Amino acid sequence: MNKSTLRCVVLSAAMGALALVLPAAFHAVGLGSRFLPLLQPLLILGFLVSPGWALATGALMPWVSALLTGMPPLYPPVAAVLSIEGAIIGGVAAAIYRRGRGPLWPALLLAIIASRVAGVASSYALAKWFNLPAAFASLASLVQGLPGVALMLIAAPAVVIWARRREGPLFGGER
Repeated sequence: MNKSTLRCVVLSAAMGALALVLPAAFHAVGLGSRFLPLLQPLLILGFLVSPGWALATGALMPWVSALLTGMPPLYPPVAAVLSIEGAIIGGVAAAIYRRGRGPLWPALLLAIIASRVAGVASSYALAKWFNLPAAFASLASLVQGLPGVALMLIAAPAVVIWARRREGPLFGGER
């Protein structure tokens, strides 16, 4: 295993572990899913690893979390929605920032927007499938996640800038 692959494995495992722990911590103090605690580390991961690793980890972690912790639920299929969102938020951030060598803010904003659009579209489709008011369900999904978007806009840039400045084998200054 080469150094780059090892770096991606370690970072994906670390952010995956955070994607398991953060939702439990947020729910324990009554903050629930409003701050999108599962998506926070998956977004940051997108800035630290290649698009393939970010996409795969983002798609996998909601299912792992659902099976290990019961959150997000498998039915209704919230885990499926978060799997789509997780793959998109990490994959888009990685594709724009790492592969395209783009600046941090456009990658961050486009990843968040793409993820929220996917979440709203998925909520709409699921509501239709369950014969629920689709427009209301998708709007509620969007509004409920606004505190999480605000947290992403604050926390992700701080962590990414810190990681870029950090010396060492995991963050050694490369993009």
